[in-house]
Amino acid sequence: MVSIGTVDRVLHNRGEVAESTKKRILEIIKDLDYQPNILASTLASKKSAVFATLLPNPPSPHEYWYKPVVGIKKRVSELSQYGIKVIPFTFSQTDPKSFISASDKVLELLPDGVVFAPFFKKESLSFIKKMKEFSIPFVFIDSEIKNAGQLGYIGQNSYQSGLVSGKLLDQILRKGNILVIHFAREMDNQNHLVQREKGFYDWFENNSIDNHKIFTTEVPDTNDREWMERIYQIIINKDIKGIFVTNSKVFFTGRLIEKYQLQFMKVIGHDLLKENVEFLKKGLVHFLICQRPEEQGYNAINKLFRHVVQKRETAKENYTSIDIVMKENVDYYKAFK
Repeated sequence: MVSIGTVDRVLHNRGEVAESTKKRILEIIKDLDYQPNILASTLASKKSAVFATLLPNPPSPHEYWYKPVVGIKKRVSELSQYGIKVIPFTFSQTDPKSFISASDKVLELLPDGVVFAPFFKKESLSFIKKMKEFSIPFVFIDSEIKNAGQLGYIGQNSYQSGLVSGKLLDQILRKGNILVIHFAREMDNQNHLVQREKGFYDWFENNSIDNHKIFTTEVPDTNDREWMERIYQIIINKDIKGIFVTNSKVFFTGRLIEKYQLQFMKVIGHDLLKENVEFLKKGLVHFLICQRPEEQGYNAINKLFRHVVQKRETAKENYTSIDIVMKENVDYYKAFK
């Protein structure tokens, strides 16, 4: 018979305990498969943490980047007893300089961990280098940079998402040329869109390249009144019958189709934005590839919490589902609760 105090000293390696007693206690612990109460031990340590998020600025609650914030807030509210705080920082999706400015503010804070979207690869690598100097753990969300020292990545496998999109468009468009549209600037610097495009091209390269010719274009600024006319001319001159939009801006393509009466077009895009769903229900967008961004935000904060506060190991990659949403099933996708 040993006291609770003796067991506690063995568990936490505190104080002097006879070797024979220590050995007997450890054998009993092993036989019982004992696991310490993580909740109790964490609360007892009174360990709190300050995390930072660095995400693109959502112009409205209907935009894609508003959605991960919903998940982040939900997980933080669940962790209120731990004193977890999250300080948000945002940047413009069209301005790498705004990313640099925001990341500098994150470093001034010296948080216990960071969740961020490596939207601009070059600037993200510079930010990562500085975080490593301060031993700040970080989690990628939505897109990733391989082998960058991240604690983990939460999001779709962008390359596989591109493969899925290629197969879908190939099946609904047996013959006809295809246009890949990037509604983005500095494409070489936006890793997740590059990977989606690569997966898309690889599908056709390995399966049905003879039935299609594929062209790619970029629309860096949708405030430019001429962009629709430019895309329309490509469609007419290249005899385009299908369109793949690599990000959540597929509703711009829906507007183009309505303006120029191109209802024959087969279109695939990304994400359950309100405007995208409207064109899905009209039949002007045929499939949306979705990735549950609310859950990404939720799980990213949880990963930092488990690592920083609970000192638990976490998986390096947490790929989210690649959901295929169409007019017939879109109403069954409920809001994140």
